[in-house]
Amino acid sequence: MWNTDTYWFDIAIAAFLLMLGHLYFGRFEEHRPRWRRLAKSLLGIALVVGTTAAFGRTGTWILIGLIGVLLLVVHGWWLPRHGVNGWTGEPRARYYELIGLDPEGKPRPKTGRGEGR
Repeated sequence: MWNTDTYWFDIAIAAFLLMLGHLYFGRFEEHRPRWRRLAKSLLGIALVVGTTAAFGRTGTWILIGLIGVLLLVVHGWWLPRHGVNGWTGEPRARYYELIGLDPEGKPRPKTGRGEGR
């Protein structure tokens, strides 16, 4: 009845991991439009399907592993090195500064060339 040797199983795993990411870390993406967050999820699932089609299931699991390693590097090394807790995103003002937002978490106004002189 159950067969895990299909694209659908890989899609289910990718969707599950994306869902966990949105559930636990969605608060760090509140400043992004919903369409962009949806596009990111669809792109992630398309990447998994494309990788499975091109390189097989082993390639897909290698991709998922590489993404996991990248997440560990960013959250376990890069963010703490820049003064932000990789798990909680605190201090929040520093986190917002790193991603280019103002201290309230809103996009900074874009200034054109020559303004402010």
